Amino acid sequence: MEELLEQLCGKDTKLAYQALLSLKAESNSSPAVYTYFDRFLEMMDDASSYLRTRSLLLLCANARWDRENKLDGAIDRFLAHISDPKPITARQFIQALPQVALHKPALAPRIRAALENADLSAYPDSMAPLVLKDITNALRQI
Repeated sequence: MEELLEQLCGKDTKLAYQALLSLKAESNSSPAVYTYFDRFLEMMDDASSYLRTRSLLLLCANARWDRENKLDGAIDRFLAHISDPKPITARQFIQALPQVALHKPALAPRIRAALENADLSAYPDSMAPLVLKDITNALRQI
């Protein structure tokens, strides 16, 4: 697990992506990755959009195991990434949010409100409609 986390944070993007896929797969079947939830919470505000994206996706994948309600305590910081400076990070995050609402239904109203009130004005005209489409799809799933 430690090796996968090192790869996840490494400079080799192919290796990092493979580590992300492995950690997400493990998250679907066991709480083993949840042990690193605090680390992912720290990473979600990293300067690197790659690290932000990876950590946000792992937070979403591990919401099912969050019996300690750690995500609840960081919900405002977490949901702020709906309007992440990098639209690709926002898109991937938005697409993963329905699984958080599924596993943490108490957060669904907050997630829905954040999606409905997302400010997309900072995105280029080429990206804003795509992000809006992701928001619409996420709201439909929630």
